Amino acid sequence: MAGKTPRLSHYARKGAVHMVDVSAKHQTARIARARGFIRISREALRLISRLKTPKGNPLEIARIAGITAAKRTADLIPLCHPLLLTHIEVTAELRPKGVEIRSEVRTTGPTGVEMEALTAVAVAALTIYDMCKAADRTMEIGDIHLLEKSGGVSGRFLRRAATTLRKEN
Repeated sequence: MAGKTPRLSHYARKGAVHMVDVSAKHQTARIARARGFIRISREALRLISRLKTPKGNPLEIARIAGITAAKRTADLIPLCHPLLLTHIEVTAELRPKGVEIRSEVRTTGPTGVEMEALTAVAVAALTIYDMCKAADRTMEIGDIHLLEKSGGVSGRFLRRAATTLRKEN
């Protein structure tokens, strides 16, 4: 893409938004991985690690919520295509200053799964917030980003490792 100016694909002439037509695109294997972090107080982390939160195990519920969210992305993001997802994995792991959330989403189709991977991470983080807010209302959700994507005409994107893990771990 050297020399080409990128353009926003969801805009038609005169600025009208539209869903991109992917009917002529080839079906290819597609993978996207995303990451996010929710900063949590020491006291709340202690409760999570001991499974003493009022609503149950927030890490497991967040994992299930993330999987469900990936499957429902087209219902949440107006111009996303509904996709047949072939694999969704979400992890939520305790770290010294919070919880690291990661997702991986796969499909074989005409368009990528970046939005599904990012949505999985965001909803998993919101679920942890909901389940732990009684113990810590100062939680901060952030650093949600795409780690990697492959497949399709644009090929592979890999985020630099130095920008992936911040000091919150």
